[in-house]
Amino acid sequence: MAETDLHRDWMFRIIELLRQRYRGKQVYISGNLFLYYHDGNPHRCVSPDAIVVKGIDPRSRRIYKVWEEGKVPDVVFETTSDSTKNNDSETKFQLYAQLGIPEYFLFDPTSDYLDPPLRGYRLSKGGYLEILPDANGRLTCEQLDLWVELNPDNDLVFRDRPTGAVLLTNAEAAFETAVRTAAERDNVAAQLETAEVRRLTAEEQHLFAEDRRQLAEERYAIAEERRQLAEERIRHLEAEIARLRSNPAD
Repeated sequence: MAETDLHRDWMFRIIELLRQRYRGKQVYISGNLFLYYHDGNPHRCVSPDAIVVKGIDPRSRRIYKVWEEGKVPDVVFETTSDSTKNNDSETKFQLYAQLGIPEYFLFDPTSDYLDPPLRGYRLSKGGYLEILPDANGRLTCEQLDLWVELNPDNDLVFRDRPTGAVLLTNAEAAFETAVRTAAERDNVAAQLETAEVRRLTAEEQHLFAEDRRQLAEERYAIAEERRQLAEERIRHLEAEIARLRSNPAD
C-alpha cells in the first residue's frame, strides 16, 4: 500500500537507527521487503516495515525466506498509518504471533490511529501479551536491550538500556560530535582566556604595588626634604635670635 512521506520517513529512520547500532555485527536489519514464511507457497508472505534478525549475515537481500535463513525475525516494527492500521493491529498481529516472532512494536507518528501511539507486544505461550510501560513511560525491548519511548513531541526514541544513550543516525551522531568538539574547543579557549586574564591581572597588581611603593618613596622624599627645610629655617631663626640678644642696640 502507498504510504505518506511521514510514515515512509519514519520507516527508513527506524531501519537506519538500528543499522547504526548494529554496524559491523552479525545482525540483519531491513524493512519493506517480502518475508516468505512457507516453503513452496509464494503467496504466504508479508512485508514488515522493519525487522531485526540477530546472528545472521547482514548482507543485502532481495527477499527473506525463513526456511533458508533458519529463523524468523527477533523483532518487528510497524509504522502505522490509516491504510495499514487494521493490517498492523489484526492480520500481522496474529501472523507474527503464529510465526513465533518474540517481540512486535507498533508506532503511529501522527497519533491518529493508535491509542497510545506506541504499543509493544511480547510473545508468551498463549500469544502476544502487551508490554506495559515502566514508571518513565518506556517500553522494554528485551531482544535488543533497548527502551522504546516517545519524547515530548511524540517522536519515537530508542535508548540503550545499559548506558541510557539515545540511538542516533549517522548524520545525527556526526552533528553531535561536531557540536561537542566545538564546545570543547570553546571551553579550552575560555580556559586559556581566563588564564591570560589572571596573568595580566597578576601583572597589573604587581605594577600597581610597584606604583604604590614608588609613590610612597616619593612622598617620603618630599617629607624628608620639607623636614630638612624646616630644620634649616629653625637653625636660621635661632641664630638670628642669638645675634639680636648679643647686640641689643641693633
